Amino acid sequence: MNTIDDALVTRALGVFATLVACAALQSPATAQDTPAPRRSREEIVEALVSEALARGQAYSKLAELCRVAPLRLSGSPGATVAVEWGRAQMERDGLENVRLEECLVPQWVRGTRSELSVVAPSESRAAELPVLALGGSVGTPPAGVEGDLVVVESFEELRALGDAARGRIVLFNRRMDASRVDTFEAYGGAVNQRALGAIEAAQAGAVAALVRSMTTRIDDFPHTGAMRYAEGVTKIPAAAISTAGADRLSELVKHGAPVRLALVLDCETRAEVTSHNVIGEIRGASLPDEIVLVGGHLDAWDVGQGAHDDGAGSVQAIEALRLVRALGLRPQRTLRAVLFMNEENGLRGGRAYRDAHKAEIERHVLAIESDRGGFAPRGFATNANPRAFEILRGITDLLHAGGTATLVQGGGGADISPLEREGVIVMEYLPDAQRYFDYHHSERDTLDAVHPRELELGAAWMAAMVYFVADLDARLPRNGSGTR
Repeated sequence: MNTIDDALVTRALGVFATLVACAALQSPATAQDTPAPRRSREEIVEALVSEALARGQAYSKLAELCRVAPLRLSGSPGATVAVEWGRAQMERDGLENVRLEECLVPQWVRGTRSELSVVAPSESRAAELPVLALGGSVGTPPAGVEGDLVVVESFEELRALGDAARGRIVLFNRRMDASRVDTFEAYGGAVNQRALGAIEAAQAGAVAALVRSMTTRIDDFPHTGAMRYAEGVTKIPAAAISTAGADRLSELVKHGAPVRLALVLDCETRAEVTSHNVIGEIRGASLPDEIVLVGGHLDAWDVGQGAHDDGAGSVQAIEALRLVRALGLRPQRTLRAVLFMNEENGLRGGRAYRDAHKAEIERHVLAIESDRGGFAPRGFATNANPRAFEILRGITDLLHAGGTATLVQGGGGADISPLEREGVIVMEYLPDAQRYFDYHHSERDTLDAVHPRELELGAAWMAAMVYFVADLDARLPRNGSGTR
């Protein structure tokens, strides 16, 4: 961190300290500590939705996060500011036991140069194409690397070329399958070329790897994301190019003349640094040691503002608890909001949370994550055993505002996957996913891409789910406890 970064962070922390102090002086006593009249589940859902749509604060929270920490990749100055923002916001909302929990995170820095140009054929010479280094990539030498282009759509196709890719730049050009209704299924069918492409290209003797951006949209906005290297395999630079750029290069290759590219990246990996998960609670009235967790990840890629991924999920987690407090509700079990750090390039926050809470893992009744954007709600996915699934479906059936809610078998988000492996029932909030990959990991992921009412309604649905689970007379049957 340089002197300018230090000064920016110092000023931002001072602002947050002032906000917290003001909130402590000005916050009125809440109605939460006064027992509220008993309301039916239907009345509670209606009240949560009405509060969210009329006086919701998820969007204003997101606007502030995008303003003070738009670039918050793990280990960056922006991530430090975001952590302090999260702590200050939880305290302003009156959450209990607000705290930071340490996690060691990687520090990858994009640098200032991401350049891809066509050297040949002559009529396309010096044409530049939008490009972004993939997270974790090594940089090129200062003068860059050059190589003739080879275009493939699968690892098998690359391997079949034998030595023909040696000394070349490989473009992995498999598209996300636009015929799939589930865009996450389409993403899953293409993303391995981003994650593993540099390994496969290096094994083929290539000097660099390019990957078609993970989106069905055709435009000139490249989408970054995490990639990997393998032990014993040469590390070569790897970058994402826009879908329109990938199409242009593919067409050039089809004309038959050699296509030669020049790539310059000055990204680098630095020493790991300490960051934090942010935690706040509503303590349970009668079973405070049992926990219902709701979370999102606070880090985001260093392009755009991380509004959908995952500023939306982070503010919904906090807002879900604020909505419960606004209605004067206190469930039997503890509601815990967690803003995880380092989902995008390491999952260190999720693992650190599991390790720090080993002693109480069995007392986690449910963990729910929002990490699919701030779009209109559609339902939830869960790994719950059959008995627990029926209980959760009964809650889901209450959520008719904004459309019929569905509950499907599946899992939870990445941050809570370490808890899933420990037997905790996990759940993922499912908003409409058709536009998510238009924005994902790109410059287009900004506040103006989020609709306020859709974001607020999602927070209300999450609030209802976690409140009703936390207020059950008998806890959800645990996975792996003879209930399957």
